[in-house]
Amino acid sequence: MTDSGAGGSGDKKDTEPLEPPSPRAPSDGPAPGAESPTREFQFPPGVAAPGAPASAAADIDGVRFDDSPAGGLLSGVRAPAVPDVPSPISARYLFPTEKYRGEWRRHWVHLMPWYIIGTLATFIMGLASGMLTKWDNENRDTALSVTVIVWLLILGFVGWKILDWYMDRFILTNKRIMLIQGVITRSVAMMPLGRVTDMKYSQTPMGRMLNYGEFIIESAGQDQALRNVPHLPNPNELYLQMCEEMYEPEAVDERMAEPEEDLIPEEEPAAPAKAEGA
Repeated sequence: MTDSGAGGSGDKKDTEPLEPPSPRAPSDGPAPGAESPTREFQFPPGVAAPGAPASAAADIDGVRFDDSPAGGLLSGVRAPAVPDVPSPISARYLFPTEKYRGEWRRHWVHLMPWYIIGTLATFIMGLASGMLTKWDNENRDTALSVTVIVWLLILGFVGWKILDWYMDRFILTNKRIMLIQGVITRSVAMMPLGRVTDMKYSQTPMGRMLNYGEFIIESAGQDQALRNVPHLPNPNELYLQMCEEMYEPEAVDERMAEPEEDLIPEEEPAAPAKAEGA
């Protein structure tokens, strides 16, 4: 009897050498789960492959931007976005030869007191109405009606203040600054830029967090129709824009006159090949 160990020779077994696997027959398609090195993925029409250059500027037609650096005092500062044309509210106060630069409404924080008043009035009305419904008295219905009427009057006044805020405009042109106020009784205050002797803006801690400030404008005249303008948005950008309009108007006109540049320049047509022997 012969013992067989782990590494010993033990009983002899008849084994046959394993045949090497036959090579895989070539086929037209790639192996499952693998990509063919000679076959490219076809993207849908109009979609460019990642990393591939754009075929033509027509693929992004209509996408334009202006990367020209701001000149003058606005160098390195992004000017606030303003509409290209004045709104109907301010257009009636501009004369034809005046160049419109922008208009702004006051910051929404200007309405914060009226929001608070409307909220408190609603809370107090609800509390008073609940107490009056439990009041056993013959004048209960009258008191409840008076409470609702007072609440509606307060909400109407708050809505009027919101409409008044919407109609207000601070306007800048190349000649003057204007402040339009009022819905029914309209007030238009104006100051020529040439008469402005000093201008500054101040921001409280809340104004710095919410990005608004108060403009204080001094002029050579004694009676100033437009001096303090509180709650203007983006005060830093607006201040720089007004200073550039006063001291470097040529730079503003030059920047406004620059044409827009395409995001990707259009490819120039290739020159026709010269005929052989020409």
